[in-house]
Amino acid sequence: MFKHIMVPVDLAHMSVLESSLDVVADMAKHYDASITYVGVTSSAPNSVARTPDEYQQKLEAFAQHRHSVHGQPVAAKVYATTDPTANIDDILVESIDELGIDLVIMATHLPRHLDVVMPSHGGKVATHTSASIFLVRQH
Repeated sequence: MFKHIMVPVDLAHMSVLESSLDVVADMAKHYDASITYVGVTSSAPNSVARTPDEYQQKLEAFAQHRHSVHGQPVAAKVYATTDPTANIDDILVESIDELGIDLVIMATHLPRHLDVVMPSHGGKVATHTSASIFLVRQH
């Protein structure tokens, strides 16, 4: 059913991803799917990397580590932007089409009252793409 899974990754907040990474591994094995880990970073130096190229190297190392865990084919793709917070949803939606993604698995937070004003990334991405979106809450 699913052949290509996308996993948005923020290397600055890895602890939030733990639950979703287990789901990614299980789903990829079940469907024999490839996985692309996608990162959106600032074009300016930040706490993770000085340049988008350095961020790409770190994301590739992360992807290879995950490959050693689940064994499925992996790739890493970084998108650089001047304002990751403002542009992340649009970049994720565009990357789904660009990469031929049919399933996105992303970590999410518990619903909050603020979500009425500022919807979650997963919710926004789900309303702007035909790919299936699997939101995994941290537990």
